[in-house]
Amino acid sequence: MSRRRILVAGGAGFLGSHLCDLILGAGDEVVCVDNLCTGRTSNIEHLVDHAGFTFIHHDVVQPFAVDGPIDAVMNLASPASPKDYFRLPLETLDVGSAGTRNLLDLAERAGARFFMASTSEVYGDPSVHPQVESYFGNVNPIGVRSVYDEAKRFAEALTMAYGRERGVEVRLVRIFNTYGPRMKADDGRVVSNFIAQALTEQPITIYGDGSQTRSFCYVDDEVRGFMALLDSDVVGPVNIGNPGEFTMLELARLVLDVTGSSSPLVFEPLPSDDPKQRRPDITLATELLGWQPTTALAEGVERTIAWFRDHELPSASGRVGRRS
Repeated sequence: MSRRRILVAGGAGFLGSHLCDLILGAGDEVVCVDNLCTGRTSNIEHLVDHAGFTFIHHDVVQPFAVDGPIDAVMNLASPASPKDYFRLPLETLDVGSAGTRNLLDLAERAGARFFMASTSEVYGDPSVHPQVESYFGNVNPIGVRSVYDEAKRFAEALTMAYGRERGVEVRLVRIFNTYGPRMKADDGRVVSNFIAQALTEQPITIYGDGSQTRSFCYVDDEVRGFMALLDSDVVGPVNIGNPGEFTMLELARLVLDVTGSSSPLVFEPLPSDDPKQRRPDITLATELLGWQPTTALAEGVERTIAWFRDHELPSASGRVGRRS
């Protein structure tokens, strides 16, 4: 197969940087576009000398062009953690609307396939469990979380409209909770929150009574699913996530066990519109893409904690014991 050139918008982010690694590892080229609003140069510093890697510091909300051919445009550009999109509500709406359209226009001009990274947040606080792609969701369009939910819902609609009206080849993925190395300790996501709190012997903050559930997919599995969809004939949407379902209390106890931390559990009120349950039905991904996750939660959490000890919170690594 000929070498491809793939543009990854949001490529300096947590997920985007792992996607860049996978693409380059397959022998293709990457054009990484990021405004570094929530992404970090440290996520891609190991790639800057790679012959197939190009970094463009740019906000995709502003139109832009790229020299040379582009075979695929993969849109991961958006604040993705509650802390970030609460801090940047208008920017989140902008990147989901104007940013997505600019990237679709670029894909159309280049004759490239367009990959839209959407989210399980489009299902809202679901009344259908597990969530199947045909479920339209239960979203509060004016709630505090709506800036992210509605940005992604609009981006989905825009992507499908370009596919129908402009003939752009589109692919649409819905991402469920993903975790792994390069998460930020202070990004507000539950896995990184629990790990950072445990490693620094701070109380583990659990919202509600801890019975709400999530499904956690290790980042290597997630980006492998992205490429399976990109390279398929499936338009989507397709859920890419791990169907294992865990309560917040189960996750907290796992993190405490792996870190050896003595952090106490503290309970806070449940945030507005916080989903009670979240688990993907991955039948389409399994049957149409031949994809399924392979990393168990305990294994992935151990790898993530090891990375946090070495890179994100090295000063805290001596405060708690390791599990023998």
